[in-house]
Amino acid sequence: MENNDILIRLRYAQDIKNTDMVEIFKLGGVKVTKEEVLKMLKKPDDVYGEIDVEENEDYIKCNHRMLESFLNGFITFKRGKQDPKPGQPETPALTNESINNMLLKKLKIALALTSEDMLDIFTKAGITVTKGELGALLRKPGHKNYKECGDKFARNFLKGLAIKYRG
Repeated sequence: MENNDILIRLRYAQDIKNTDMVEIFKLGGVKVTKEEVLKMLKKPDDVYGEIDVEENEDYIKCNHRMLESFLNGFITFKRGKQDPKPGQPETPALTNESINNMLLKKLKIALALTSEDMLDIFTKAGITVTKGELGALLRKPGHKNYKECGDKFARNFLKGLAIKYRG
């Protein structure tokens, strides 16, 4: 799943306004304008015609660093600024894990979801996930029970969020 698609789906599920999107990016350490956000939120089929996406001025591709910064900013936006503990860096370090696993973890933190809440969200989207599977998706990449989150899980989680928060 494309990072821009994740942004579009998350924005819809949480009903985030354009000005709030700019603020969330800023909280995550990335400076973008409202116009740049709108270019990131363009539907790919609006852009993918005969024009090359890389050369299109009306489309900005969201890279992993930008998406992770957005999700870090989303946590701060939803839960407030937290003072770092002694010896802890001021901004969280960027991870090397799957973007989908990171998405699940950061949304769990930002929205203060329990594992049961997450399982309920998956159920609303029409798929059944066990506690064990969810635990495997939320593990660190080096753990023996770690499982990489596929696009289907991430897409259905965002769909379930939209159902839960938008009805």
